[in-house]
Amino acid sequence: MDNTADVTDPAPTAGAPDTAPAASTVAGPADREARAASRRHVLAGALAVGAATGTGAFTASPAAAASRPPEAGALAFESGRPVLFRRATVVTMDPRRGVLPDTDVLVRGTDIEAVGKRLPAPPHATVIDAAGALLLPGFVDTHRHMWQSALRGVGADWTLGNYFAWIIQKWGYLFRPEDIYAANYLGMVEAVDDGVTTVTDWSHGLRTPDHADAAVDALSAVPGRARFAYGNAFAPNLGWVVDGRVDRMLKTRFSGRPDQLVTMQMALDIGGDTDDARQALKFARDRDLPVTTHAGLFGIVGDEQIKFIDETGSLSPSYTLVHASSLSDDAYRIIADSGAQLSVSAESELNAGQGYPSTAKARQYGIPVSLSMDTVVWWSGDMFSAMRATLNADRGLAHLRAHEAGKSVAYNALRAHDVLEYATLGGARVLGLDRLIGSITPGKRADLVMLRTDTPAMTLMSNPIGHIVFQSGRGDVDTVLVNGRVLKHRGTLIGADRDRARRLVDGSLQYLRSKIPDKDWEQAMNPPTGTTTR
Repeated sequence: MDNTADVTDPAPTAGAPDTAPAASTVAGPADREARAASRRHVLAGALAVGAATGTGAFTASPAAAASRPPEAGALAFESGRPVLFRRATVVTMDPRRGVLPDTDVLVRGTDIEAVGKRLPAPPHATVIDAAGALLLPGFVDTHRHMWQSALRGVGADWTLGNYFAWIIQKWGYLFRPEDIYAANYLGMVEAVDDGVTTVTDWSHGLRTPDHADAAVDALSAVPGRARFAYGNAFAPNLGWVVDGRVDRMLKTRFSGRPDQLVTMQMALDIGGDTDDARQALKFARDRDLPVTTHAGLFGIVGDEQIKFIDETGSLSPSYTLVHASSLSDDAYRIIADSGAQLSVSAESELNAGQGYPSTAKARQYGIPVSLSMDTVVWWSGDMFSAMRATLNADRGLAHLRAHEAGKSVAYNALRAHDVLEYATLGGARVLGLDRLIGSITPGKRADLVMLRTDTPAMTLMSNPIGHIVFQSGRGDVDTVLVNGRVLKHRGTLIGADRDRARRLVDGSLQYLRSKIPDKDWEQAMNPPTGTTTR
């Protein structure tokens, strides 16, 4: 059923009493100058808002909104009222709707109830003035090692070999369950703050069941949406998958509703054709668990890995291949035929050396793509950076190949719309959640992000999708909803405790540093330059 509405509000009648309960009007990032050519125009606009919301009062300007204590808005949101976004530029990512200027979006309960012009405000609704703002689906990150958040930025100059040497071979063994909890809690708070409404915790630091419980506890403590990808990079093989710990987790933590905010899959690194790998993949198939695997890593795993996974019958639309670079055309054909999907981390691949980002090959063979940030040990959790890095890599390679042939690219193949889709609906598809999230479509869950456009860098907006991809940043994230719940508004977190996250990860880093010799710490942050290996 299409619940899109196009309703014209009746003209206000002077002196008419309010007959409906008042709606709560919350100011948003509006560009008032565009709507205020004169004082008369401002007054007329304010009266129209008052008539629509039942308040009869002015909507506060952005400056006034910023000066209010954040608790004033939080109280309205916590009361369970419907939320109505007024007059946004709605970038729906729904192929049937596209970009809708000056459009309202009504959220009731967990869902998007209606998208249309001049929607009537339900009784007791919280109305957000979104005039001039961009409203889009929340970002979906399909691969992030959140357990490493305490070591943010340490590996700015690392290659993949440096990462293995320091994180996997040395420091990863130092992590206690409470360090996993602290890192995941911060990772979830950061995701919500940045407009990443769904994040995949590629959790391969889980040496024991206690570590796994701590990871899930932290994901569940913040009301964002998360995919817990159960992994263990520290076991000698994949025998841990079938020893009972995963079944215990499924039974005790993931036996509830299929649409719960935190869901589960397996994070399995398949190094070759071994009995334990076959057993682990069969285990996942038997329990209908999606699987994600690092694939196509130069010099580590290549075509044979893809052929093996396919031969077991595991390669399917519920299988996510992370990176998937350094592969042959035959391997990409196998992936395409199986329906398996990709998680591309362009910043990671370009800096660490797994191989060149695979978006061009994915387009060539029709393989679905999502985006991810990999780890904050190197990079940010900023999906705006992920979109730009993906475009830069894909277009740069196309221009290079054309120039090598003595030609020029006339038109770019990868578009801004494509990478925004990768970061939203594409991510939802990879996680099997596209029936619930990924687009602003009536009936889907209300995972929404509103970007303010009243800063100099966001002025003026002629091309909404191009603006999001090339002009916006996480500092522009004004409002975030997950499952219909407002978790951030006016740039202030409401449903996540940033101070607690900082305290937890500060304590964790102090502990880890007490176990890491100063010499190792300095060597890790200052690796040799300009060397290559055979």
